[in-house]
Amino acid sequence: MSTRLRHVLTGPLDQLRHEPIQKRIRATVGDTTVVDTTAALLVWEPKRVVPSYAVPTTDVAAEVVGAEPTATGARADDATEAPDAPNPPEGVVPMGFPLDGRRVYDPSIPFSVHTTDGEIVTLRVTGGDARTIEAFRPADPDLASHLLLDFDGFDAWFEEDERNLGHPRDPFHRVEAVHSSRRVRVERNGKVLADSDETVFIFEPPLPVRYYFPLAALTSELLTSSDTITYCAYKGQASYFTVDGEPDLAWGYREPLHDALPVAGRVAFFNERVDVYVDDVLQEQPLTPWSKRD
Repeated sequence: MSTRLRHVLTGPLDQLRHEPIQKRIRATVGDTTVVDTTAALLVWEPKRVVPSYAVPTTDVAAEVVGAEPTATGARADDATEAPDAPNPPEGVVPMGFPLDGRRVYDPSIPFSVHTTDGEIVTLRVTGGDARTIEAFRPADPDLASHLLLDFDGFDAWFEEDERNLGHPRDPFHRVEAVHSSRRVRVERNGKVLADSDETVFIFEPPLPVRYYFPLAALTSELLTSSDTITYCAYKGQASYFTVDGEPDLAWGYREPLHDALPVAGRVAFFNERVDVYVDDVLQEQPLTPWSKRD
């Protein structure tokens, strides 16, 4: 019997996983380079869908100060399975729930939540931009000489000479932008928000497909710019829009990274919170961290 590949890829989510990367990785605080290594690992703690950089302690230009040991799950804020957590469709791994019931941890769960044995430590960076940065030393023998670092604790990260945004890039993650002439229509409360047969589909498993509309296809009077900005490691800096009174229901990339260049200047909506019709067929709303919660 054939095995669905999604099951193979998501099967180890409850395990500690790592992968060496052959890139020079640097991290800075102000003008000070605190991390500079060619021996970094990507590490996924159990339940994490996005990796952390793990670097040799010898490649960190800061004092490492021990804090406290933690057993598996001890920092997960009592993240037990909630009895009323919704069950996903068979074979589908949901992208997230409230913490007390999440089956997977998306990037909204802070670095301070750990799901494997190890020691919580801090880095003391001295100088004009002095600060402390959280780090974690896993107990696993394969990772014993490495420290997991809080990505957000640094001012900038670089893979080789390219700035990295949002979080470490996963070498097994793929973003595919495809032009389509299929008619896509987005509605909310019976109002048409966008309608076009010139959309760009972004395929980025395990995320749902996203539909990027040209500006001319939008019901512009229903969209107003928001102050919200987010960063994607693969697509770049996103700006958001309030749509028909619903905050941050849509977003776009003015200057996307190379993986997503075809969506420049286009706008997409959260499928989770609108009605999407493709060739007049209503699509099922996906379950992700951006779904509406009561």
